[in-house]
Amino acid sequence: MRSLLCTALLALASAMPAHAGSLLDLSVIDRDNGQTLPTYSAGGKLYVAGTPGHRYAVRLVNRTGARVLAVLSVDGVNAVSGESADTSQTGYVLDPWESAEINGWRKNLDEIAQFNFTTLPDSYASRTGRPANVGVIGVAVFQERRIMPPKHVPDVAARQEAPAPDDLGMAAAAPPAPPAPPAPPAPSAAGAAAPSAARDTSAELEQAQTAAPSAMTRVPAPRPTEKLGTGHGAREYSHVDQTTFERATRRPAEVLAIWYDSHANLVARGIIPRPPRPPREPQPFPNSFVPDPPRH
Repeated sequence: MRSLLCTALLALASAMPAHAGSLLDLSVIDRDNGQTLPTYSAGGKLYVAGTPGHRYAVRLVNRTGARVLAVLSVDGVNAVSGESADTSQTGYVLDPWESAEINGWRKNLDEIAQFNFTTLPDSYASRTGRPANVGVIGVAVFQERRIMPPKHVPDVAARQEAPAPDDLGMAAAAPPAPPAPPAPPAPSAAGAAAPSAARDTSAELEQAQTAAPSAMTRVPAPRPTEKLGTGHGAREYSHVDQTTFERATRRPAEVLAIWYDSHANLVARGIIPRPPRPPREPQPFPNSFVPDPPRH
């Protein structure tokens, strides 16, 4: 297949990656302030809060000593081809230990259209009639197939000195190992453990909030805003070259994902906790002068 090789080598970020996989690290960078967006965990997913109007980049870091193929999906759309994303499609090839920032939708080998946080109707996926998966960034990682060197064929003299075929077969071939017993199926209760744990955690949180002193009040939750999506921003120079890459497997070796929305929406959904408001203490000198008492 034909893939794209990202040629821009970038220094590794000092901040911790948002999603550290075994093959690849995935994080989101706010390009307007240069910060790696912090992640919040909820329901087994990782979330970042985007700022409407800000440009962002997806940082990919190859953690291995071999090339990998990263098929990047933004809002359910392939960031290179613009197709509805599928793991079998094209992507970016990263050299061993390479780090790269993908700044936008690939328009050609020299240009991208910038990623930016925008309203749902203005997102590229919505404008192309595919709003169902707006709000998630994903990458499917493939390892490269290794070409094994040809086996060594002994010369004629070595073959003449070799033992008889029957002896050779007995010496070289160890008795086949018995097949491993199939792994026992996971108990059905395990699948239901996660939702139950989530409900228990929510109950504990509510009890903790109820048990808090009455003097400690919480900051009112900000009103939810319109869901964020990724826009098709201004054109920008970003050169890449084409290369070939043969996948070792049909299915990805690893899939990473980060969900995103505005800070207000993540707070309203309980993904970002609201900080407690400090208690209101009586003030000994609230005014400078003595006012007149109210009239009867």
